[in-house]
Amino acid sequence: MNALTPTETRPETAQRGLTVAPLTNILETEDGYLLEAEMPGVNKTGLEVTIENGQLLIVGKRTPYEKKGAELFRESRQLDYRRVFELDPSINTEKIKAQMDQGLAQVHLPKAESVKPRKITVS
Repeated sequence: MNALTPTETRPETAQRGLTVAPLTNILETEDGYLLEAEMPGVNKTGLEVTIENGQLLIVGKRTPYEKKGAELFRESRQLDYRRVFELDPSINTEKIKAQMDQGLAQVHLPKAESVKPRKITVS
């Protein structure tokens, strides 16, 4: 069973306007889970990670950029990012940490001690 379940993957209309879901990887480690979300154009101050009602919300606000000329063709979209994940009770929400580096948000979600494997000492 996956400890993180995406609940939204389509563009959403948020209070500020249209947002897009960032591409995301979820990796399981010995101590927990690592969520990586690709958010080009977002810096550390533009990343918001919140937990509410058993859901992890990741919002990335892009830094505006200056146009250096007249646009002739454009494939990239200047939309902010938003993604919601349902959290499994096996995640210790008190110890979640996040960081942003060159447009890649990394959210470390540690497993609760009660679900980690333990070795029992035999006496």
